[in-house]
Amino acid sequence: MTALTLSTAAVPGLRADAIVIGVAKGTASKAGGPVVAPGAEAVDQAYDGGLAGVLETLGASGAEGEVTKLPAPSGFKAPLVVAVGLGARPGKDSGYDGEALRRAAGVAARTLAGSKKAVFALPVTDAAGAGAVAEGVLLGAYSFDAYKDNGKNSGNGKAPLAEGVLLGGKPRDKAFKAAVERATAVAEELNRARDLINTPPNDLDPEAFAAVAQAAAKEHGIKVQVLDEKALTKGGYGGILGVGAGSAAGPRLVKLSYTSSKAKKHLALVGKGITYDSGGISLKPAGHNETMKCDMSGAAAVFAAVVAAARLGLEVNVTGWLALAENMPSGSATRPGDVLRMYSGKTVEVLNTDAEGRLVLADALWAASAEKPDAIVDVATLTGAMVLALGNRTFGIMANDDAFRSAVHEAAEEVGEPAWQMPLPEHLRKGMDSATADIANMGERMGGGLVAGLFLREFVGEGITWAHLDIAGPAFNEGGPFGYTPKGGTGSAVRTLVRLAELAAAGEIG
Repeated sequence: MTALTLSTAAVPGLRADAIVIGVAKGTASKAGGPVVAPGAEAVDQAYDGGLAGVLETLGASGAEGEVTKLPAPSGFKAPLVVAVGLGARPGKDSGYDGEALRRAAGVAARTLAGSKKAVFALPVTDAAGAGAVAEGVLLGAYSFDAYKDNGKNSGNGKAPLAEGVLLGGKPRDKAFKAAVERATAVAEELNRARDLINTPPNDLDPEAFAAVAQAAAKEHGIKVQVLDEKALTKGGYGGILGVGAGSAAGPRLVKLSYTSSKAKKHLALVGKGITYDSGGISLKPAGHNETMKCDMSGAAAVFAAVVAAARLGLEVNVTGWLALAENMPSGSATRPGDVLRMYSGKTVEVLNTDAEGRLVLADALWAASAEKPDAIVDVATLTGAMVLALGNRTFGIMANDDAFRSAVHEAAEEVGEPAWQMPLPEHLRKGMDSATADIANMGERMGGGLVAGLFLREFVGEGITWAHLDIAGPAFNEGGPFGYTPKGGTGSAVRTLVRLAELAAAGEIG
C-alpha cells in the first residue's frame, strides 16, 4: 500500500518525484480555458501567474480525469508537475466535492506508478477533503500483481506509487489525522476485497476464502464461525448445499461477528460468494464465463466492511455472512426441476441453475434474520437484468422499507458510489409461483432484477428492515481504468456498507 503523510510545508522545498495540482474547467467568461485550482498557488506564482495559459497551450481543459505533465519551475525540488482535471469549477461559495477530489487523486496516483514520492497539492479545505484525497490516492494506486513477475510490479512494469504527501492539513491536527486514518482503513480493506475478486478461482474456492476470513478475523479481534458441508447438511442449508453440489470444492457459510461494548444497534450484512459461476447445468454461453471469478464480489464487500468496522472501532455490532459455493456442472449437480428445502423450511423449485446466487443468499438471509438485527443489507452480483437497467457503473437498491432504501441510497451517494433506487412491484411475485414447491427461483424475464429482489424478500424475517444491493454492473470493470477505479475487481459497495455501519453507530439508521 502507498504510505500517506500530512504536511503543511511549502511546495517548492518539498523533495519528491512530482507535485500534483488540480485544474478545473473554466466558464464561458474564461473562454472555456483551464482554471488553476486552490492548492497550486506556489506553482502558479512561479509561472508569474501564467500557469493556466501554459496548461492551455499544452492542450489542457480541466476536464475530469485529464492529465497534463510539465516541468516544475526553477527552484522547485520536485522535477515534475502533474496537473489533473477536476471537471466543472464549483460555485463561488462552495468547494470541490469529495468525489471530484477522490477521482483526481486516483488518476494522479495511477499516472505516477513507478514513482517513489508525490506531493498532492489539491484544493483541500477541510478534513473531509483530506480524507477524500487519501482514499483516492490509495485506491488509484492499486494494482493486482500477485501473478505477474513474482508479484514485483504491475502490468505496465512499474510498481505502485510508494508514498503520497497530502498538503492542506497539519500532521497533528486531530480531525485531519482521523480522516486520513479512516481513509486508510477503508481503502486497505477495499483493496483486499479487490485482491480476492481478482484471484483466479483455482486459488480461491470456498474453503480458501473462508481461510482468508479466519485469518483476518484473528488479526482484528472478530469472532468467526465456519460451517462446512457436514455442518451445513446438519443445519439444513439446502440452498447453499444445492448450489455447491456439483463442485469438488465444498461450500461454506462464514459468520463474522464484530461487537462493540458501546453498541446500541446491530447491522447484519449478507454477501453472495460464488467463487466461480459456470451456470451449473444451465451452463452459461461462450463468452460469459471468463470473468465469473468475480461472482463472489458481494461476499468480498461484506468481508471488507466488517473488518473495516473493526479497525475503525465503530460503536455498532456488525455481523457478516459470507455464503460461499462454487457453481459447477457434474453428475452430482443440482438439475433444473430439482426442489431444494431451504434453511427457512421453504421449498424452492430450481428452474434455472444459473439463478444460484439467490439460493445461497436465501439461506444466509434466514440465518441472519434469526439474530433479529436492526437491519439487514445483502450485496450480490445477482442479475444481468440490473446491468441492462443501470449500466456498468451503478448498482441497484431494493428494500422492504422506503425510508431505509432512501437512507442506503444517500449513504452510497455520499461516499461516491453511484446507485439508484429500484422498486419491488408486487405483481411480479406471481411469476415465481410453482405447482411443485413453495416458490420457484425464476419468474418473469422482464424485470428480472426486481424478481430476484422479490425472491430474496421471501427469506427475510418478519419485521426486519432489509435492503438488497445488486452490484452486478460495477463489481468488475472489464474496460480501462478510470478515476480511482482499476480494471478488474472494484470493491463496489464496500464504502457504502462502512458508511451504513457508521450511521448505525450514530443511531441515524436501524
